[in-house]
Amino acid sequence: MVHSIRALDNTDRLRWEELFQNYAEFYELDIPGGGLDRVWDWLFDPENNFWCDLAVDTKGHNVGFVQYQLMHSSLSASMVCYLNDLYVDPAQCGSGAGRLMIDHVLAFARDKRLPAVNWLTQEFNYAGRRLYDTYQSKTDFILYRVPVLGEGLDS
Repeated sequence: MVHSIRALDNTDRLRWEELFQNYAEFYELDIPGGGLDRVWDWLFDPENNFWCDLAVDTKGHNVGFVQYQLMHSSLSASMVCYLNDLYVDPAQCGSGAGRLMIDHVLAFARDKRLPAVNWLTQEFNYAGRRLYDTYQSKTDFILYRVPVLGEGLDS
């Protein structure tokens, strides 16, 4: 069972990399060269509104992560919270880690008086979608991604 959520710290690098690589593999994506270092730097840059928190089980093991940021929402004329990445070690699925991390981000948004938390997932992420659907039905928006710096670029 998952016990708590805590902020990522510098001692978590190896486990975070392992979880992040597994997350990329789930979505059948390759992290570009230097990408791990770049994301890690964002997470510890006090000028960057980008955070990572870890789900920790009752034995103190890091079993998942959630990464989120502030984002402008022009039609609401406000900032919203964008949940970039959510990953739970497959051995921990059903442990409550995903829900605990989403609830953590929702609490962050409430504390900041943000009107919403937004996120995307792929159609085939059925386990994730079962959880997400307990919060709100999916929207009708469709994402378009057009690489501008090279073939297959994913940012």
